[in-house]
Amino acid sequence: MKLKERISWLMGTVQESLFPHLDECLPIPLSEREKNLIKILELTQIEKFVPNSANCQSLGLPIKEREAIARAFVAKAVFKYHHTSSLRHELRCTPNLRMICGFVRRKDVPSESTFSRAFAEYATAGLGTVVHDSLVKEHLGTELIGHVSHDSTAIVGREKPAKKIKRVKVFKKKGRPAKGELWQSVEPKRLDIQCSQSAQEAILLLSRVCDRGVKRNAKGYTETWNGFKLHLDVNDCGLPLSAVLTSASVHDSQVAIPLMKLPSGKVTYVMI
Repeated sequence: MKLKERISWLMGTVQESLFPHLDECLPIPLSEREKNLIKILELTQIEKFVPNSANCQSLGLPIKEREAIARAFVAKAVFKYHHTSSLRHELRCTPNLRMICGFVRRKDVPSESTFSRAFAEYATAGLGTVVHDSLVKEHLGTELIGHVSHDSTAIVGREKPAKKIKRVKVFKKKGRPAKGELWQSVEPKRLDIQCSQSAQEAILLLSRVCDRGVKRNAKGYTETWNGFKLHLDVNDCGLPLSAVLTSASVHDSQVAIPLMKLPSGKVTYVMI
């Protein structure tokens, strides 16, 4: 079954079976954005990839509903809540959202600090990358990708831009060295080093702190922003195969080689 057919079947099942059932169980009819959240949660099934699940933990203090917190993590991104406090407030005040995420009662919603610790664990474990890689392998692993396009987009951050480290310039004499002098070794460029590295090793050496980026838009005007840059590999249909988040100042060419290597373990495509 092709990807479009799988998605159409899933969306049809959700629309015809799940939504009517939820309308009967929930106190308020579902809104359009809540239906959109349900579709995303059914497609990604993020709770299957949550590390340190509460159901599997036997030692130490119990972890509060990490599967439900993971679904709330997706809800925060879909509803564009900038602060964890805003997400928690909506979970406590909106019964539909609370039950969609998996919190039965209002008092089951954890504290803001619990949310923050869980979100930090998900970020450290790369939960989003794990879920995305699984979806790509499941739906595109058996297909031949004809073309892979590289592009990047600006991500505005709320942090203060990090100060740039000034590099000390080493004075080099021009021309050939004098008799008895040794040739000064030339520092290899990053692109040359990346050719012999794996994708994960090359990505770890890229800057990920919040800083200032400059880019020329489609109309030819220069745009600046504080934050990060999201680099994507997409197939012919525009579906992302790989994603790498770097500092806003990182040039697209510095991420091109790792991005080319990332999809090779998930899909089959023609490299030209």
